[in-house]
Amino acid sequence: MKYSVISSFLSKTKDRFHEYNTLLTLEEKFAMAKQIKGISAMECVYPYEVSSPEETKALMDKYGLAISAVNVNIKAEPEFRMGGITSPVKEVRDRAISFIKEGKDFAEAIGVNQITVCPLGDGYEFAFQADYIKCWEYLKEAFSEAASYKPEITTFIEFKPSETRGTCFLFDAAKTVLLIDQIGKKGLGVTIDVGHVLYGGKNPAEELALLHSCNIPYYVHMNDNDGKWDWDYFTGSKHILEYLEFVYYLKKFDYQGYIVSDTSPTRTGVVSTFEANNRITDKFIEIADRLDIDKYRYSGDYMDLWKHIENELFK
Repeated sequence: MKYSVISSFLSKTKDRFHEYNTLLTLEEKFAMAKQIKGISAMECVYPYEVSSPEETKALMDKYGLAISAVNVNIKAEPEFRMGGITSPVKEVRDRAISFIKEGKDFAEAIGVNQITVCPLGDGYEFAFQADYIKCWEYLKEAFSEAASYKPEITTFIEFKPSETRGTCFLFDAAKTVLLIDQIGKKGLGVTIDVGHVLYGGKNPAEELALLHSCNIPYYVHMNDNDGKWDWDYFTGSKHILEYLEFVYYLKKFDYQGYIVSDTSPTRTGVVSTFEANNRITDKFIEIADRLDIDKYRYSGDYMDLWKHIENELFK
């Protein structure tokens, strides 16, 4: 597996009450990522972290790191508070779409063939607040236009149950697959964030299997939480068996892309947190190679299968 890290988590982060870690420049983020065992790439946020292709390409060459994907932020601008690509104001929708296109331009300039977009500002909080039919059409129009622009650069759509909106329109894999199916164009995929799936009450392995069965390209973010909120804990810290099953299916489906640390080291060390993500995933890959699930799955007693998993997990 190839490992990447979202570069913004290497620097200062904050919640409602506290700030964590140290504010870093872009080059300092590259330098720190280079120290993390197993990391070969970063996912950088456009346009707030990276905007100069020349600077970014020079740092990629200097530190020997790739960019796994350009993360295009379409939620932070003030006019996106009530939605970017689903705003009732056409000029706002057009600006959000232009961000995606510019993100593709940036990706092309640094030699990257994929972007990821998480439309977190697009959703609602209250009954009658949103025109669901119009907003669904706006989503289709936006991502159709995104797919048509430089289609050789894949646009991965990241779903999330909530934040920044109380309910995001694209809250699970199935709805995101439906959107892509209705658009009917190549060049679209899904970013599956393990933590988003978990606190949305779903099973990461099953969501992954759905994407695979629908022949939808996917890109992976790894983290964990307590099932109540998107805490971005290190992977396997709360849902160790679910993560093992997820890794098992990544292996089964011969996933060739990056697994990206989307983890927030607040009260744990920055480098050690991301190394734990990679180390745990490596160990689970080894276990997945030893599992013979089909031999036991249909034995008639799940405990036969569980004993097999137990023996390999605790060997």
